[in-house]
Amino acid sequence: MHPTRPRQRLPGRAALPALTLLVAAATAATVHAAPFAYITNQGDHSLSVVDLATQQVRTTIPVAKSPAGVVAVGRVGKVFVTAPGDNAVSVVDMASERVIATLPAGAGAVGIDAAADGARVYVADWYGGHLLGFDTTSHREVLRVPIGQAPAGVAVAPDGKTVFVAERDDDTVAVVDVASARVAKRIAVGHHPFALLIDAPRQRLYALNVLSDDVSVIDLASARVVATVKVGKAPYGAALADHGRRLYITNQHADSVSVIDPATLAVVQTLGGFGYPEGVAAAGERVLVVNWMDDSLAVLDAASGRLLHSIATGRNPRGFGAFIGEPVPK
Repeated sequence: MHPTRPRQRLPGRAALPALTLLVAAATAATVHAAPFAYITNQGDHSLSVVDLATQQVRTTIPVAKSPAGVVAVGRVGKVFVTAPGDNAVSVVDMASERVIATLPAGAGAVGIDAAADGARVYVADWYGGHLLGFDTTSHREVLRVPIGQAPAGVAVAPDGKTVFVAERDDDTVAVVDVASARVAKRIAVGHHPFALLIDAPRQRLYALNVLSDDVSVIDLASARVVATVKVGKAPYGAALADHGRRLYITNQHADSVSVIDPATLAVVQTLGGFGYPEGVAAAGERVLVVNWMDDSLAVLDAASGRLLHSIATGRNPRGFGAFIGEPVPK
């Protein structure tokens, strides 16, 4: 399965904590509203910057070839975009809205996540079989850990000491100890895990399994699967929303979104009408679903799942990762 081939691309983390939609004050240097959704468009090699206050695309930024993964790191005012078509990571400055660096990143960079302090981003090297770490200020590679087959989704523990990587073709999640730069253990999950999402309040990790059509619920303390939740066909993206009361899961091949109650782990809703949904994230009282086939971003009410608005993006958007962010004042 090639990471840049349409309809056969990598099958996929997750979302930032809920953000309140605010309109930022205009300044002489720039006129920005915040926060923004940064949507990777695989089909036209670009990044759509969506102003969530106005619900419009503010600008479109050319990036490296076939962008897939994305993480917005507000603490350093940058967006990091994986581009498996160029084996690279594009670094976008939030303020100037332009690419300021292109980092070599193995052979097929896909999943990406950032440490909570914003100091590092971690990238899954799909064909190279590594987890790569980059300093977000200097852009230097600072970590390289051998990983199993087809590493995909990445999730960084809140304390930054552990990075979880979905080893898709091994049906496992690797637990990487950052200090020792090695895999400390592996957790067997469902068939072909792709996306990962940490639920910090419940001390859980969710692994989305694209071939067994389910979600493995991992207890972080014991590093064991404690439940398996059946969802739609080919679950790809996950986001906690509605103040942590709802877990949204996109189902690529079912053109649907499953809504899970994390307290009971029961599926409480199945929402239809999407077009090959991939990335998903929460922003305040809203949930944003990226539709690869429809070239759009669907805006939902987080509590009810009701469709509120649709925003046109670039071609074949993916949004695999924590795509919502804004610069953090220093």
